[in-house]
Amino acid sequence: MTIPLLLLAAAFVLILANGFFVAAEFGLVTVERAEAEKAAAEGDRRARTVVEALKQLSFQLSGTQLGITITSLVVGMLAEPALAELLRGPLAALGLPEGVLSPLAVVVGMLLASAIQMVIGELVPKNWAVSRPLQVARFVAGPQHVFARLFRPVISALNTVANRLVRALGVEPAEELASARTPGELVSLARHSAQAGTLEQDTADLFVRTLSLGDLTAQHVMTPRVKVSALQSSATAEDVVNLTRATGLSRFPVYREKIDEIVGMVHLKDALAVPVHDRLRTTVGRIAQPPVLVPETLPVRPLLTRLRSEQPIAVVVDEYGGTAGVVTLEDIVEELVGEVRDEHDGLDLPELAVAPPEDGRPSWDVDGGLRVDVLRRIGLDAPEGPYETVAGLVADLLGRIPAPGDRTDLPGWRLTVRQVDHYHAERVRLTRTDPAVETHAASSPPAPRTAPAASAPARPAAAQASAPGGSSAPAPAAAPWSMTAAPGPGTGTVLPHAVPGGAAQTAERRGGTAATGREAVPDGDADTSGRAGRPARSGSQAEAVR
Repeated sequence: MTIPLLLLAAAFVLILANGFFVAAEFGLVTVERAEAEKAAAEGDRRARTVVEALKQLSFQLSGTQLGITITSLVVGMLAEPALAELLRGPLAALGLPEGVLSPLAVVVGMLLASAIQMVIGELVPKNWAVSRPLQVARFVAGPQHVFARLFRPVISALNTVANRLVRALGVEPAEELASARTPGELVSLARHSAQAGTLEQDTADLFVRTLSLGDLTAQHVMTPRVKVSALQSSATAEDVVNLTRATGLSRFPVYREKIDEIVGMVHLKDALAVPVHDRLRTTVGRIAQPPVLVPETLPVRPLLTRLRSEQPIAVVVDEYGGTAGVVTLEDIVEELVGEVRDEHDGLDLPELAVAPPEDGRPSWDVDGGLRVDVLRRIGLDAPEGPYETVAGLVADLLGRIPAPGDRTDLPGWRLTVRQVDHYHAERVRLTRTDPAVETHAASSPPAPRTAPAASAPARPAAAQASAPGGSSAPAPAAAPWSMTAAPGPGTGTVLPHAVPGGAAQTAERRGGTAATGREAVPDGDADTSGRAGRPARSGSQAEAVR
């Protein structure tokens, strides 16, 4: 009885050793190289051993396979006969005949040994390594490195034989595993390099944006419907010129009866090509070009291809066939390089404008259209939800339409609504309430984006619009491009003539897309042009009039 127990004890130790080699194999395969290199750079000696093991990963994996094979064979040699011997007594007590007793004891012993080996020696260490790759790799790298060095001749000989067999099959074996990194590893590496000073911050930001571009769709980069300027097909070439003068934009969607019925796209140059004496008689329906229509789920990369090959502006269509917004080539470029400015852009508020401290606590003023993921720069990690912008986050937290002065809280933060426009939070103040929250943004605010200016005075029917050069010019009294938008995106009602409700407007400016600001109107609705209100952009253009 003593010998079988000793054999089982030895077998259990070997099962643990088998689990060690399995953990080493999965730990080295699943660990992120960039994460290990970062820990090693911070002085973690075990992480340095992991990095060294990753440099010769193929050899290390061969060592783990050798260890797994040896321990598994020895466990079978020790555990199965020992268990069979221990099981003979209980099985004999059942009154089984001698001819059946021995074979049954061997079978049951083999099943028990295999089950214990599989659970403790295989599955548990595998699941542990997959769940905590760096932790496991740090734990096993040192002993595994020693084992591989001790058995280097055996491992090298086995590798040589295996390589010859692979070549006989017509495949050239690789000495090391492919060193391709995942996008997450590349992002982590770029940020670490920027922090270490080996990579310029602007270059690192461009690199990260480029990698993230594949996750975006047309819906993420478009200008939303409620901020789109459009012309009815019955409008004239003169209306195109007037609308360009008022907004600084050069391309406009053309609709038939309502904004969901886009029939074309008109450019300023097409209107200017019409003789002056014919502009009041030439409708935009005659000079408009066929529109580029794309679904809102279209990934940005194929969208970029279409914009480059067809037109630099496209109409985004939602799943119900309605107009969701417009997207331009410049919108996508700005996802990579940041805000692109020209002579038609006014000064912008920084997307994370530093505000005066409240009760000694740091504060920031942000535009409601700012994407919530940008808030991570100041340490605010918004919870997952059915929203993409700060305005959507506030509405979700409040559970109602926000009003000026509304406050809501997130862990470590207070959100205060400073300004409301068209039923959504236009400006929001973020105040840090937990000093332990880490800020990832630079101590100085980012480069300015938009500077608030006084709103244009209200006037009947047609609002005063500023020309691109900065001087004010009266808009036509009855422009077929005026629109009213009902509360909330996607519910606009397009009217053929100017109405007191004002219009939410966006199109492409001369040389790109731009926001034009708000035009005050009697009913209080504001016209906002360009990218200012779309989720991907920040800076409230609703407070500026060019």
